[in-house]
Amino acid sequence: MIYYICGKSAVGKDSIFQELVKRSDLKRIIPYTTRPMRPMEKEGEEYHFLLEEEFLKLLSEGKMMESRSYDTAFGLWYYGTAYEEGFREKGKGFLCIGTLESYNSIKDYLGQEFIQPVYIELEDELRLSRAKAREQGNDPKALEELERRFQADNKDFSEEKLREAGIKKRYHNLDFDKCVEEILADIKSGTERGL
Repeated sequence: MIYYICGKSAVGKDSIFQELVKRSDLKRIIPYTTRPMRPMEKEGEEYHFLLEEEFLKLLSEGKMMESRSYDTAFGLWYYGTAYEEGFREKGKGFLCIGTLESYNSIKDYLGQEFIQPVYIELEDELRLSRAKAREQGNDPKALEELERRFQADNKDFSEEKLREAGIKKRYHNLDFDKCVEEILADIKSGTERGL
């Protein structure tokens, strides 16, 4: 079973993902991207960082379960998730992070029974203040990109798209520890049911 962390920008997905990695036995699925590393990121932890040619080669070889691209303020960035053996084996647990679009693609690729969404949400005002704090002192284009992401989020995570994706449960990240505990309890419950 893949537990798939998704949500709008600056809801705390990365922090929740890292805490779940520390506190569970789930194996991390590391996606691929052509975007530059952010400060504090390391190769093979949040992403595998590739040149565009390397990414497109993996894609052409059919090694990606899903891929997408974004025309950002910095240029075209690619993202994708590669298939690994074991994703369809009962009793094996994986943790992945990404977009609603990528969740849907992986669900279509593997089948609904092998992936469980973990949708994180937070009020827009808090998201914006967190995002601005994270980008403070960075390239001026970073704020332009932040605005683009926030506008895209309203479309990408519309109520209609959440319904279409089958998102039923939402985890509210106003209190980080409570949010993580709730997710861990649901993962444990799923594991006990043999998911």
